[in-house]
Amino acid sequence: MLATVLAALPVVAVTGCASTSPPPPPESRAGRPDRGAKLIAQYGCGSCHTVPGVDRAGGLVGPPLTRFGARSYIAGELPNNADNLRRWITDPQAVEPGTAMPDLGVSAIDAQDIAAYLYTLD
Repeated sequence: MLATVLAALPVVAVTGCASTSPPPPPESRAGRPDRGAKLIAQYGCGSCHTVPGVDRAGGLVGPPLTRFGARSYIAGELPNNADNLRRWITDPQAVEPGTAMPDLGVSAIDAQDIAAYLYTLD
């Protein structure tokens, strides 16, 4: 019986190593996601993006923001983290000159709350 249990151990150990969890999604510890969802509607982000949980946010010009929290990059340029997302939201042209993403005049505090909401979408 002991030999049977011991023989099974390497299989369990190998299986355990092979199924590692993905890294946690980026998050914004600062900010109010509830306010962020309202700001997404207020700034009209949904005219270009599909944003789950936001009324009238079914735009098809920009990429859908579905599962944003699970993404690796922002605009294909920046590693997806809260600082970079706030930077992108407040001044997209500085990150990628000529991008179709307009400068909407989003304040730093509004960008923080929008980022907090987007990171709930994982």
